Amino acid sequence: MNRRQSLFVAAAMAAFVPATVRAQGPNRVRVWRDPNCGCCVGWVTHLRAEGFGVEDVVVRAVGPVRQRLGTPADLLSCHAGEVDGFVLEGHVPAAAIRRLLAERPPGVRGLAVPEMPIGSPGMEVPGMPADVYDVIAFGNGPHRPFMRFSGANPT
Repeated sequence: MNRRQSLFVAAAMAAFVPATVRAQGPNRVRVWRDPNCGCCVGWVTHLRAEGFGVEDVVVRAVGPVRQRLGTPADLLSCHAGEVDGFVLEGHVPAAAIRRLLAERPPGVRGLAVPEMPIGSPGMEVPGMPADVYDVIAFGNGPHRPFMRFSGANPT
């Protein structure tokens, strides 16, 4: 098979790869979490179900990762993440991550969901109503609300 035929075959094969699989390349999320955390696994499952590729890194302590990423101490939650140069902290819904990647707001270094709101991705509790909470943008300047959610749904 010559080079031209090889390129044609590769292009034809790419056309049959589902869009969710192709989307995982540039939208790969690296997650750092404690080995004993069930809600962190729930967040990873949410991201994968939403089409993100996830590298799930289990560490003894997430603190050193947060220091390296520059996560503000007042926004800490349960696990840390990084996607395409942006920092993620806590149970950030996929919809907020997609908006962040699409808009790339100037001065924003990352998004956080402080604490652990009930109903946020990974924090679903059967029989309990979802909390309404803000995803917070941080970076240059003061923290500010980026999106509001009830559970995993934007409001």
